[in-house]
Amino acid sequence: MSLAARLKQSRTDKKMSQQALADLASVHYTNVGRYERGDAKPSSEVLNRIASALEVSPDYLMNGTLDDKAENMLTDQELLHQFRKIEKMPDDRKRLLKEVIDAFLLKSDLQQKLAS
Repeated sequence: MSLAARLKQSRTDKKMSQQALADLASVHYTNVGRYERGDAKPSSEVLNRIASALEVSPDYLMNGTLDDKAENMLTDQELLHQFRKIEKMPDDRKRLLKEVIDAFLLKSDLQQKLAS
C-alpha cells in the first residue's frame, strides 16, 4: 500500500473529510486530495501535522505496518508465513530458532569463504 492509499484509508477510518483533515493539519484541502491521489508528496513538516491529525505515526503513513514492510521485503511467501508462525511462539523457542538460523548462516558464510 502506498502513502496515498494509507493516507486516504486513515482519513476515511476516522470518518473525516478532506476539508476536516486539511483544517486540523493546517494545509489547503486541495493538497490533501493531491496527496491521496499520489499527485504530490507532503513535506516532512506537513506529513507530521497530517499524521498528528489522524493520530497515526508519520512512519506508518510513509512505510505502513511491520507486516507491510515484511511483505514488501520478503518475496518468498512460504518463508514469510513461517516467520509469522515463529513470531507467535514463546520467547525461549524464538531464541532457540534464532540461534539455529545464526549457526546455519555462519556455516554458510564459512563454506563460501573456503570455496573462494
